[in-house]
Parts: sequence; C-alpha cells; structure tokens
Amino acid sequence: MTSPAGAPENSSHNLDDNVVVGYHCERKEVPPLELGDNARLRSGTILYNGSTIGKNFQTGHNVVVREECTIGDNVAIWGNTVIDYGCVIGDNVKIHTGIYVAQFTIIEDGAFLAPGVSIANDLYPGDDDSADVMAGPIIETGAQIGVGVTLLPYVRIGAGSIIGSGSVVSRDIPPGVVAFGNPARVNRNVSDLPPVAERKTDHPLR
Repeated sequence: MTSPAGAPENSSHNLDDNVVVGYHCERKEVPPLELGDNARLRSGTILYNGSTIGKNFQTGHNVVVREECTIGDNVAIWGNTVIDYGCVIGDNVKIHTGIYVAQFTIIEDGAFLAPGVSIANDLYPGDDDSADVMAGPIIETGAQIGVGVTLLPYVRIGAGSIIGSGSVVSRDIPPGVVAFGNPARVNRNVSDLPPVAERKTDHPLR
C-alpha cells in the first residue's frame, strides 16, 4: 500500500504499490520529507521523513532512504540498497544494487557505485567516543567504485578516479587514477587506460 504522508500531491510521480513515502522517524523529531517532481518509486521503497530529494528520483525494489539525507536531481538507487541517515548525494549519481551507504557519507555529482559496495563510518565499532565522530568517505565528482568494493571511514576518493572491483580502500585516493587491491593502491592514471572499444570480447550475448 502506498502512503502519501510527507509527499506532495503530484501527478507526475509514478509509485508502485507497497511504497512508503514519509516514514516516521523514531530516532528524533524531523520535518516532513521533501520529494521533487517526477519520482519513480518501485515496490518496497521506504523514504523516511526528514530528507530532501530532488527531481527525477528513481528507485529499484526494496530501497531505504533514512532521515536527514540530502539527495540531488536525477539520482537512481537500485534494488536492496540502504542509504543511512545524514548522507549527502549530489546530482546525476547512480547507486546500484545491494549497497550499504553508511551515515554521514558524501557522494558528489556524477559518481557511480557498482553492485555490492559497502561503506563504513566507524573506526572502532561499539566505542562511544568513536561513535561521536563517525563519518563515511567522500566520493568526489565522477568517481567510479567497482563491484564489491569496501570504503573505510574518512577516506576521500578523488574526482574521476576508478576503484577496481573487490578493493578495500583504507586511505585517500587522488583524483584521476585507477586504484585496486587490499589495501587499494594507485596503479595508473585513468587517462592511460585503453579505449573501451579496444577491450571488447567476442561474448556470445553481445
């Protein structure tokens, strides 16, 4: 069942059944959800009160966006992904399936997160002092985070950089580079990568 609580009455929205818009936040008192025009929300989506979301927002199935998040225009968040509270997400960001974005993470314009990315924000989980200063990473403009990457607290991924699949990022990555491994290390500049057309294979489904 779709709940209109917290959402503007707007015929441009396309909401499946079993979508909750304006879920009550039990953690603290927050203002109503602000949801921009032309949202496409698929079944199982839950948007908490207290967040501000721009126009042309899309979700896959079973997406949760917690309170006190700020999300820009033209953002897509695909199935079984959780955006925890207090995050900032820019315009034209794509967040794929099965991703956890921890509290106080910043994702700048045009960034891409591939399936299975996990983001941490607490240096010493369970420690009260650590909880008081927890913060997720900063993913700068146009950065691309590969499948199954883990990003540790406080790290900064430079603009336009690519993080290879399965990497664990424990320190800052400069702009415009390719980094991978555990821990992730810089391997080359993005500008040195061969063109995609040169990397095609004779895959039977292509």
